[in-house]
Amino acid sequence: MDYKTLRLNLDGSIARITLARPNDANRLDLRCLRELTDACEIVARAEGISLVIVAAEGPDFCAGWDNAARAHLQSATDRLDPFGCLASLPMPVLAALHGTVASAGLELALACDLRIARDDARFSFPDVAEGSMPLAGATARLPRIAGRTIAASMLLLGDKLDAEAAYRCGLVSRVSAAGDFEAQVEVIATRIAANGPIALRYAKEAVLNGIELPLDQALRYELDLSIILQTTRDRAEGVQAFREKRPPRFEGR
Repeated sequence: MDYKTLRLNLDGSIARITLARPNDANRLDLRCLRELTDACEIVARAEGISLVIVAAEGPDFCAGWDNAARAHLQSATDRLDPFGCLASLPMPVLAALHGTVASAGLELALACDLRIARDDARFSFPDVAEGSMPLAGATARLPRIAGRTIAASMLLLGDKLDAEAAYRCGLVSRVSAAGDFEAQVEVIATRIAANGPIALRYAKEAVLNGIELPLDQALRYELDLSIILQTTRDRAEGVQAFREKRPPRFEGR
């Protein structure tokens, strides 16, 4: 697919998806949703990818939907999860957030596993104040990530969070000054990508699925994945590298 609204780059073990409509605050249109789905399919099929970074060009991460996309999604009877393509990727997904992160932009970020904010980031759901509803998972994902109280204040009252408030409630896991932001994203991405790729995928799977299970079932699920992991070459390499006091050389097998 010839991308017009985003850029996809596969850089070693890291895939980068960058929203590329800065002149429109990276508002999401229907083409962007199609391109995002296509990019995720490519990443899922690619060998050796341990991490996906979702970022954006320009001063804002994403200010929400464009009008045509909102109207289409509001009338669609088969819409379920526009950002499910991101949420279902087997490897961890890291969102690098700055400027305005609103409505669909925040829903896109919520579909990622980790969120890092530049100190100028501002988070909001203005949908209800505009007589609308979130259209891409906010009411389901936000309470699970930041808690019911924060979700209610943002979704029902329209409260906005700055980067520090987002950090305090667990919406983001890091806040970085503007001058250090890109370097901080790269440091964290490198740390994640250096881990065993199979272990990363299993850990993500255990977190996402385990939280929906009763505790005893979640513990069994974790154990089952751990047992499977013991049979992989990467696990053996990790043990051998520890014994030899050297960095492991993982192969994803």
